[in-house]
Amino acid sequence: MTSPLEITVDDRDRATTLTITGEIDMTNAEKFRGALDSARPRQREVTIDLTGVEYLDSSALAVLLPRAHELRVIASAKLRRVLTIGGLTALTTVEFV
Repeated sequence: MTSPLEITVDDRDRATTLTITGEIDMTNAEKFRGALDSARPRQREVTIDLTGVEYLDSSALAVLLPRAHELRVIASAKLRRVLTIGGLTALTTVEFV
């Protein structure tokens, strides 16, 4: 059973944190892209917390990769392989917890 994508936005001082839970795939990647795009201009630092993401596919990477230089990413160890093979760890620091 798939878990629906949920996005929580927390704006504090000069930083925005997007906490993502569920699964990110081609059925909801545009929702993820929209949340990321709306967060970018508001603040200087954008953190994407993927620790609650159970699954992501190449459509999620297609959203993250062009914006990687602008992001701080936190992810669970279970996403290490896909984020590394997908190239995100080569473009920005990913903190695995």
